[in-house]
Amino acid sequence: MNVLVGVTGGIACYKACELVRCFRREGHAVRVAMTANATRFVTALTFETLSNNPVADDLWTRGHQYNVEHIELAKWADIAVIAPATANVIGKVANGIADDLLTTVVMALPEETPVVIAPAMNTRMWQNPIVQRNVETLRALGKYHFVLPRVAELACGDVGTGALAEPVEIFHETLRIAASRASDGGPAEHPAS
Repeated sequence: MNVLVGVTGGIACYKACELVRCFRREGHAVRVAMTANATRFVTALTFETLSNNPVADDLWTRGHQYNVEHIELAKWADIAVIAPATANVIGKVANGIADDLLTTVVMALPEETPVVIAPAMNTRMWQNPIVQRNVETLRALGKYHFVLPRVAELACGDVGTGALAEPVEIFHETLRIAASRASDGGPAEHPAS
C-alpha cells in the first residue's frame, strides 16, 4: 500500500517518525509531506532516511522528481495520514484552503482516497468550538477519519485531552480504514514502490 504521511508543526511530530517506521516494517511504501513548521521540529532528512524516499516540504521547490509534485503525490497515495494534525491544518482542510504543499496534496487527493487525521494540540485548543466544528465538517464528508487525541501531560505542562494518539494506534486504525475501503469495493491498491 502507498501511504502518504503528512506531518505538521506540533511538538508531537517526532512521533511521526515511529509511525513511518511502523508502515515500512510491514512493507508499505511511504512518502512524507511536511509543513514548513514541522521542519522546525524534525528535519526532512530524518523522514527521508526512515521512508527511503525524498520528502516533500515546499510547494515551490524546483528540480524535484515529479512534473507537478502535489498532483503526483495525490495520485500515488492509496491512503493519507496526517499525524500530528494541528488545529491550523485541520481548519485549512475543513475550509478548502491549500496554501502549502501538504494542504495542496490533500485537496488534490481523489475522492476515493481516505484521509486519517490524528490531532495533537493543547486541551483548550482541542476543545475550542471552532476546532470541533472543523472536525465535524470533515467527518460529515465521509472521506476523513479521526484517531482522537488522548489524555496525557502535554508539552506545556497541562494535563488533558490533546496528546497525539500512540503511533501504533494510528497505524492500526489506518490499516483498518484501508481494509474497510477495499472490502467496500474501493480502488485496488497501487503496487508498493
